[in-house]
Amino acid sequence: MSDVLPDTAAVSPGRGVVAVAGEALVDVVPAPAEGYWEFAPGGSPANVAVGLSRLDVPARMLARLADDLLGRRLREHLAGNRVDLSHAVEATEPSSLAIVELTDDGVASYDFRVGGTADWQWTHDELAGALDSADGEPVVAVHSGSLALTTPPGAEALRELLASAVDTATISYDPNFRPMLMGTPDDVLPGVHELLGLADVVKVSDEDLAWLLPGRDPGDVVGEWLELGPAVVVVTLGANGVLAGTASGLHTVLPGRKIDLVDTVGAGDSFSSGMLAGLHRRGLLGAARRQDLYRIDRDTLDGVLTEAVVAAGITCSRHGANPPTRAELDATAGTA
Repeated sequence: MSDVLPDTAAVSPGRGVVAVAGEALVDVVPAPAEGYWEFAPGGSPANVAVGLSRLDVPARMLARLADDLLGRRLREHLAGNRVDLSHAVEATEPSSLAIVELTDDGVASYDFRVGGTADWQWTHDELAGALDSADGEPVVAVHSGSLALTTPPGAEALRELLASAVDTATISYDPNFRPMLMGTPDDVLPGVHELLGLADVVKVSDEDLAWLLPGRDPGDVVGEWLELGPAVVVVTLGANGVLAGTASGLHTVLPGRKIDLVDTVGAGDSFSSGMLAGLHRRGLLGAARRQDLYRIDRDTLDGVLTEAVVAAGITCSRHGANPPTRAELDATAGTA
């Protein structure tokens, strides 16, 4: 299939806000200069919010941002990328840290310093009104995943937020497992099944599945997860592309793109933001469009996934979690 994106004039623009709920933390990453480290904004949900905004989708970040040096820098980063922070909490706890290790071929692994930090202390009162319309624009989708949905005490409040949004918004879920903090697969699997029962759009990596369900074929897992309720389940395969299935019975496999890999930090998050932005541009987000999403046709699905693969590839071709703008996405796909 061609990597050229559809002409934007031929795509009905979406309306509404995408809310992203979860952690906004600081990545401590190896700097380009050997032997040095640098601090960079991170956290899977925060990366998705920035990616959406750069792709011209109104994004609202539901985060607990510390009132410390790192928290203030995170707030500046999000605001500087036009992410709505009107429902972000000014937290009294310190910022969380993720320490990133890169292999020689650029693949990232993570260690964390998160005990008692700001991201996990959600209360129900802090989330009251978090999904209200703004300036006449409704929240048409809510995305979450990773540590925010598994780390107590705030995980329960965020899960209840997703459940409360089912009647009004598309629910997007990326498990994005962090085994050192989440327990065993047996500990995690019941919660995954619970969230699959709420979600309309699910993105998971083959590495996530290898940890959660070792030895299982990703295609078989897609079929099983679709039976639990989602409209679309997508498995990213790293350099090998992506496979996906839909509730209506579609199955598709798209190849990866050749890139000069720098590192994989934030690649999966850029895929999620690219996928949600593609659905947003096509007017497929929001509870009122749920049936249309469940009946998505092959050309539309492949177009959305192609945009997501291109977005992830751009991020992998440069240092750190640095998702593309809409102009970069269009230009890169147009030269494929």
